Amino acid sequence: MIPAALLKKVRRIEIHTNRLVNDLFGGEYESVFKGQGIEFADVREYVPGDDIRTIDWNVTARSLNPFVKKFVETRELTVIFAVDMSGSQYFGSTDKLKSEIAAEITAILAFSAVKNNDKTGLLIVTEDVEKFVPVKKGRNHALRVIREILGYQPRKTKTRLQSAIEYLYRVLTRTSVIFLISDFMDEGYEKALRILSRKHDVIAVHLRDALEKSFPPNGLIELADRESGQTALVDTTSAAFRKRFREDAEAKQAALEKLFKQLQIDRIDIPANTSYVEPLFKFFKKRERQ
Repeated sequence: MIPAALLKKVRRIEIHTNRLVNDLFGGEYESVFKGQGIEFADVREYVPGDDIRTIDWNVTARSLNPFVKKFVETRELTVIFAVDMSGSQYFGSTDKLKSEIAAEITAILAFSAVKNNDKTGLLIVTEDVEKFVPVKKGRNHALRVIREILGYQPRKTKTRLQSAIEYLYRVLTRTSVIFLISDFMDEGYEKALRILSRKHDVIAVHLRDALEKSFPPNGLIELADRESGQTALVDTTSAAFRKRFREDAEAKQAALEKLFKQLQIDRIDIPANTSYVEPLFKFFKKRERQ
C-alpha cells in the first residue's frame, strides 16, 4: 500500500513537471537525444552501386539472386537515472532536500522521455547498488520511478558511486543515456566513469547546497556528517574557518569540473537554493549546438 502522503507528493511533482515538459523541455529533449543506432528492417534485391558489405548471403543463396539488407535508424532510446541516495542527499538549507530535487529533475527528464516514446529505468546507489528498476515505457512506469526516489529508505548512508557505474556497465547491453544524479561527495570512481562514458552517453547532474560552499557567521554550530555519523563543533564567526571551508569547497568543485571536461561528460550544475529550470534549459541548448 503506497502512503497517501507519498502519492500526493508524486501527483504534485507530476503536475508541475508535466507543465515544464510541455512548455519548455519536450521539443529540446527530442532534438538533443536522437536515435543512436540502426537496426535491420528488411531485404531487397541488389542494384548496381549498393555496398557489397550489406549483401545478405543467406537470402542470396536461397533465391540465387543477390539481396541486400535494409536498415532503419532507431529513434527509441534507453534512459537510465542513476540516483545517489546516500546520507548527504538528505540535507537541504532551503525548503527542499537534495533528494527531493533529484526526484523533480528525474520527473522532468522521465516525462520528456515518455513523450518521445523512450524507455526509462532507475538505479539507486549508496555505497552499494540498493535497487535497480529495469527499463520500461510509459507514464505509469515513469511515475513508479519518481515514487521510488521519493519514498525510498536507504539501507546504508555512505557514498560509493563506483558501485553504480560498474553495475551499469555490466547490465546495459545497448548504448544508453545515463543521468548520474549526485552531489559527487566521493572519490575513486573516476576510472570506472571513464570506461562507462566510452560506451554510453553519461550526463552528470551535480546537486549542490549553498551551505556546502560557504558558511554565514552564525556563531558556534555543531556539524553532523550524515554519512559517517561524526559531529564537530565549529565557530563560524572565525574568518579563518570560513576561508578554509570556502577554499576547500572551491578546490573540490574545480577538480570535479576538470574531471568531467577530461572525460567529455556534460555536467548540469544544480544549486539547491535556486531554480533548476535554467540549468536544465541551458544544458539542452548547449547540446543542440553540438
